[in-house]
Amino acid sequence: MTERPVLVFDSGIGGLSVLREARVIMPERRFVYVADDAGFPYGAWEESKLCARIVRLFAGLIAEHDPELVIIACNTASTVVMADLRAAYPATPFVGTVPAIKPAAERTSSGLVSVLATPGTVKRQYTRDLIRDYATLVHVRLVGSENLAALAETYMRRGFVDEEAVRAEIAPCFVELDGRRTDIVVLACTHYPFLANRMRKTAPWPVDWIDPAEAIARRALSILETLPQGTAFPEGPDVAVFTSGNPDQQLKRLMHGFGLQAR
Repeated sequence: MTERPVLVFDSGIGGLSVLREARVIMPERRFVYVADDAGFPYGAWEESKLCARIVRLFAGLIAEHDPELVIIACNTASTVVMADLRAAYPATPFVGTVPAIKPAAERTSSGLVSVLATPGTVKRQYTRDLIRDYATLVHVRLVGSENLAALAETYMRRGFVDEEAVRAEIAPCFVELDGRRTDIVVLACTHYPFLANRMRKTAPWPVDWIDPAEAIARRALSILETLPQGTAFPEGPDVAVFTSGNPDQQLKRLMHGFGLQAR
């Protein structure tokens, strides 16, 4: 029987939205949640420096936790570093998180789709390649939010968020063109689903908000089931690891609420 956990990695708390779905789909597995709070937020990082940082971090994370599979539950990190991680650690399967542009293009009725992301994800060529490959027949607006990830962190820690600030961040997603309106907004940052109710409340009209968390978790499960010991379930607590090494009491309480022992 393997004792190897599934490791979920994010810049902060956003990956908890993926962990939540992964637990539903894989309830008997053990998880290690890693928050790179020392590097948060990722959106403004220069690409090569962020890539080098994450690859370096994983040398220690893989040595310490020996994960059976790693979920990179961060759009910005996934669009920057997946190829380098797979090259550096070929024995470890990695599952990334990318903007759900393809399903949005398939689902839209109005032909107007917005992708709400961090500035880092918006400017990546990877994101534009997804539009080129899967969404040439629809109008895709890329919206880079400077503040929404931090607002989500504040909301998860304190239980309160400035709704007018949320309204301002999502407003550019809503487009009216030739009698048509945006009908789908892709949540291209794993922090954003935690503000989904506030987004619905402050949106100028109803839209379909696409949260990729379930699809990511199902992809991880499909890979685990192909591994030699993919049906062996370890025992032990789920833990949360912080790269700062010094999480505050709010973070510890939040992790405890998600059933994680903070380290």
